[in-house]
Amino acid sequence: MTQHLLFLPGAAGSPDIWRPMGELLPDGWKKTYLSWPGIGEQPRDPNVRGFNDLVATVERHLRAEPCDLLAHSMGGPIAISATLRNPGRVRRLVLAVTSGGLPALREFMHDWRPEHRAKYPQAATWLADYDRDLTPHLPRIRVPTLLLWGDSDPISPLLIAERLRGMLPDAKLHIVKGGAHDLVSSHASELCTLVAEHLR
Repeated sequence: MTQHLLFLPGAAGSPDIWRPMGELLPDGWKKTYLSWPGIGEQPRDPNVRGFNDLVATVERHLRAEPCDLLAHSMGGPIAISATLRNPGRVRRLVLAVTSGGLPALREFMHDWRPEHRAKYPQAATWLADYDRDLTPHLPRIRVPTLLLWGDSDPISPLLIAERLRGMLPDAKLHIVKGGAHDLVSSHASELCTLVAEHLR
């Protein structure tokens, strides 16, 4: 069976954050780049009115065939939620610089929401209201998980990564020296071999 990689973006909503990485991964792998309607500069979809609708978008792909989920930033809680709701349909996870659904640690994170609202004034407002706590459910995720973090990211500091590594039963953490919130794009060539090995 051909591997199917599903790329989930962050709060910018655009799939472009993952394309540099995806282009370096094996050509024979099926790759689907999702965007989030109404988020960032992405066109609105009247059927997408909240976080659960984004999870449902991922689930439609999982119902067709098992996938590997690669999630950046806000895509992390979406990937985690989809994995929890669809046992056996997610083969492997790559979570990059995400909150991971750990709102109790928000005080340690730079608040990106005012800057996001200023940059994308037409974006859906419900995005900033997301505060779901996935902490109690993380030990149920037993798929192999690769955590990618930078040591220079104020939006998702290393404390988040360490907490996720401790709560996910099969997680390993890779830290990029000098990596910031865009590391899956800016450090794609450095990370692609590691990601490919994890997904094989």
